Amino acid sequence: MSQPELLPGTPEFRIKLPKGGEARGHLLAEFGGNGTHKFLLREGSLVAAEAWPGLGDHARRNRADLRASGGLVDVTADPSLPKDQQRWRAARDIECNSSSAAAALVYGYDASGPESWRTAEGHPLADYLSTGWRAPRKAWLVRGSNVSGHNLVRQLWLAEGFVSLAGAHLPPMEETDPTKSALRRFVEDGYEGAASYNQKRGLVDELHAFLTQMRVGDIVATISDGLLHIGHISGEAVQTASPDGLSNLRRTATWRSDSHPYEELPEELQQKLSVQHDVVDLTAVLDALDELMGLTDHTAAPVASGELTLPDITDALAAELLVHDREWLDEMRELLIEERQLVLYGPPGTGKTYLAMKLAEYLGGGPEQVKIVQFHPSYAYEDFFEGFRPVEDPETREVAFRLTAGPLRELADLASRDGNRHIPHFLIIDEINRANLAKVFGELYFLLEYRTKSVRLTYSGDDFALPPNLFVIGTMNTADRSIALVDAAMRRRFAFVELSPRTEPTAGLLARWLKREGKDLEPARLLDALNARVDDADFAIGPSYLMKPGVYRDGGLERTWRTKILPLLEEHHYGEGLDVGARYGLDALREQRP
Repeated sequence: MSQPELLPGTPEFRIKLPKGGEARGHLLAEFGGNGTHKFLLREGSLVAAEAWPGLGDHARRNRADLRASGGLVDVTADPSLPKDQQRWRAARDIECNSSSAAAALVYGYDASGPESWRTAEGHPLADYLSTGWRAPRKAWLVRGSNVSGHNLVRQLWLAEGFVSLAGAHLPPMEETDPTKSALRRFVEDGYEGAASYNQKRGLVDELHAFLTQMRVGDIVATISDGLLHIGHISGEAVQTASPDGLSNLRRTATWRSDSHPYEELPEELQQKLSVQHDVVDLTAVLDALDELMGLTDHTAAPVASGELTLPDITDALAAELLVHDREWLDEMRELLIEERQLVLYGPPGTGKTYLAMKLAEYLGGGPEQVKIVQFHPSYAYEDFFEGFRPVEDPETREVAFRLTAGPLRELADLASRDGNRHIPHFLIIDEINRANLAKVFGELYFLLEYRTKSVRLTYSGDDFALPPNLFVIGTMNTADRSIALVDAAMRRRFAFVELSPRTEPTAGLLARWLKREGKDLEPARLLDALNARVDDADFAIGPSYLMKPGVYRDGGLERTWRTKILPLLEEHHYGEGLDVGARYGLDALREQRP
């Protein structure tokens, strides 16, 4: 029986099993029934004996047939190992319909072959395959305004009608659509000693995008002298000689005669254009580019676009929140539109969290667009944005550290989905001053101030920007930590709005609530008398303590005063020897009244 032909230029691939051992195999030149290369699982490879519930019927029958025919045999059983850790061994080379079929055979559950099979260096099998399906229309940013000090956009691209990459150290390439593995080999050989490991990895990605992913008809954009130039790719990639190798990889391009000032571009487009690579996929903002080029079909149903807006404040909302001055709520809305981030600060009981949630739900269109987190001293970047956390794999039942999104990343991803980009989304951070903000936000601190920029993330390595439709409202209890301790970096990034019993809209709130509920106004008068005696505005008592049903049951006011309010004031006067009950107790306040 003849040996199957291995795919030329591809190495051996491996899968390491979770409980030890590995499988080995090769890509075959022959294609399987699904249009991808077949895969040869090598004799001696170890295979998980247990089939998991998620395994497909075809793969399940294949495993059973191989067991029956002797293709998979028992490894010497270890009675100390549980059933899900037992192994089979391939008694001969086994030809599989695809790399994914081979991975399912090895793991005992469905898995992606192009990602599961890896070379000895850790490169995925996907790097050795020709480009598969891609979106019919894509858009690309190619940088050329500073190539070794030369502005190729101004000097060559616009005048001669092309776009290019520098590739001075690349050998002649005969393949029209080289795989990423071939490009990696060319870069490793050509740039040995001329570029760092990280530079070579970035160059491989950019070459692959320019030579293989880019297609005739795609939109291409570039920036020069503060202007965005847009055109269409009109030719295949060619390798040609150029002075100093600055533009020896070229594609012809048809550039439009008009250009667009960078500062006037939509915010989501500015974010993408700020990614610091020579070739950037702009397909996510294809609609914005079409709009600039006048390609949007204005006769079709209107699509939500343009400047993000928040709903107007209504009298009904002001009445629900008991804010008698609607202009205060209007100002809150304007601050959110202008700043995107604000902090409500004040003493305890002033309704900061309640107001933040109600405003966010109203302006965002419902609770589905609102996520709330509470900071504390041990809160970290890994909790807030993303980090490696122990996670149990539902298939293998193993616990491993995996990159996991935190609440900000989850909300940002939700807000940036197609169809969501013009819907306001709100993140409420309760007790924002109780955490080390520089530690929690990390590089995201930069994005809070520069919303049109993107940064490279610490863990995932993704280029990330805060979506324009993501708003942040923080709350800060000034009795826990004085607002004077907030650093200048945070003050620049947030608008600060005070909620104090001595200022509107909190002043008089309890009296308005009591009137609406049809209750006696005495608690409001007592609270005003109490706060008049408190010598520190940060320790004034807010009305929320007296806006609960239990306060108005028999003995409720006295109980709330004794167990909720006086302990706060005792903490404030700790060590002063003051009789808090005699100064702030109900009897003392009632005696004060005429």
